[in-house]
Amino acid sequence: MTSPKTTLRLTPLAETLPAAVPFVGPETQERARGAQFDARLGANESGFGPSPKAIAAMADAAHDAWMYGDPESYDLRVALADDLGVDADQIMMGEGIDGLLGTLVRLFVGQGDPVVTSAGAYPTFNYHVAGFGGALHTVPYRDDHEDPEALLAKAAEVGAKLIYLANPDNPMGSWYDAARMEAVVAAIPCGSLLVLDEAYIDLAPDGTAPQIDPETPGVIRMRTFSKGYGLAGARVGYAIGPRALITAFHKVRNHFGMSRVSQAGALAALRDPDWLEHVRAQVAISRAEIARIGAAHRLRALPSAANFVTLDCGRDGDFARALVAALSAEGIFVRMPLKAPQDRCIRVSCGQKAEMMAFERALPRALACCTEI
Repeated sequence: MTSPKTTLRLTPLAETLPAAVPFVGPETQERARGAQFDARLGANESGFGPSPKAIAAMADAAHDAWMYGDPESYDLRVALADDLGVDADQIMMGEGIDGLLGTLVRLFVGQGDPVVTSAGAYPTFNYHVAGFGGALHTVPYRDDHEDPEALLAKAAEVGAKLIYLANPDNPMGSWYDAARMEAVVAAIPCGSLLVLDEAYIDLAPDGTAPQIDPETPGVIRMRTFSKGYGLAGARVGYAIGPRALITAFHKVRNHFGMSRVSQAGALAALRDPDWLEHVRAQVAISRAEIARIGAAHRLRALPSAANFVTLDCGRDGDFARALVAALSAEGIFVRMPLKAPQDRCIRVSCGQKAEMMAFERALPRALACCTEI
């Protein structure tokens, strides 16, 4: 007997969405090229690794991996609250900033609801907005920085429910100081919520993080253990915001999204500030090295407050895309901004000395492949 034909009963919205991801992972690219990369410098992970204390804590917690993680992440939230000088009920844990963004968008964005971001800013936020049917409005970068005043003006114009702004910024590495960000918070339009993505704040210069009372209406801050703490694979992020907003996450969040292993690793990492300072120092060295390598081949390094350097190729997006492809063929994984005029650049993550040496060897060969463009 022939089985009945199965029909996918997707929602009308889901029917319209592409089956795509915001980023093509390096593993996918390695499978396509049939070889591993010599240098993994495209995903802004920390090649300097997590604290040895975090590794030990995760190894020990692995014995209890048969149990679900604490759905309240109580110990980690209390430790973070103490470190940040806020209350634990003003913090929400999640599966990295990406997971928190998805939950936040689910809470606020319905079909046709206006949302504002920068053209070329972090695409995973846009992915979530599209997934819930939001209407995305964009403003251009200004001098390779996100333009906070333009974002606020557009939000007021369209009545945006959410405004996305990253400081420091990905993909450009640019940043604003605390005073500028505090002025932005003071000017948020009534009815809008500023999503302040601070994924790279642990690596930014002193004076970058604004002083914001967590009960300030209209703003939620997103942070992560993926960058400075080197736990990208553990997926540990957190949000800081008003109690009422944090409580609202419980309406729809995945309560068991974080494993015991991840929670243990993040807690141990937080308790090892010396390792974070070590990573900050290594990132500074690597940023300088990337800038030196680029300058030797007439690629200009843009100032960066993150664990990557954006190199201006001085050409257009076609040239930069060709260079990314040529570097991949040479075994070097890097990425680039997606929108013009920022797509004239490539973006190189900080890494250990061996990876910097591999990048330095490969860059002139890759550039030679792009001479006809």
